[in-house]
Amino acid sequence: MDLTYEQAYALLREYNEGEFHLHHGKVVGDVMRWFAEQLGYGGEADFWQCVGLLHDLDFEKYPDEHCVKSQEIMRERGLDERLIRATASHGWAEDAERHGELPKPEHQMEKVLYATDELTGLIGAVALMRPSKSCDDMEVKSVKKKFKDRKFAAGCDRDIILRGAEMLGWDLDRLIGQTILAMRASPNVD
Repeated sequence: MDLTYEQAYALLREYNEGEFHLHHGKVVGDVMRWFAEQLGYGGEADFWQCVGLLHDLDFEKYPDEHCVKSQEIMRERGLDERLIRATASHGWAEDAERHGELPKPEHQMEKVLYATDELTGLIGAVALMRPSKSCDDMEVKSVKKKFKDRKFAAGCDRDIILRGAEMLGWDLDRLIGQTILAMRASPNVD
């Protein structure tokens, strides 16, 4: 079953009440839509956006089963296996013991989600420190400076961001620069 954005957002709200998680889902969804259009997948932009929107579906209610419980929820509803796989793949890591047996990102969409999920949080945190409180005037070097300071936005896993850039075959500057542009285009980024 294919989902509209509205149906995907309703599902997200069913399992998430906190404004942080709802906002994060919208931002990552917008970022995924932007990347779909930029990377030649414009015909799948709605799907990419739903993947981004639902990637943390289970995180608020089932943090210990993150990326596992969401698969169960989505399968019970008869959702597209591509959606289920893509959302679960963002939890993949080389440390399978910590993350369970989750699919490794393989499709370009899965790699983009893997690379940008944590990065959107870091960029958002950098934006809050700026006088403008915005991404509109942000430069890559500002994000890289904070990227190196692991105490800043400590919850954002830099190793995942680096691994995601490597999966995409991009350097860190390109990934950060493109994600800043994607966030600038999002109506959900303040």
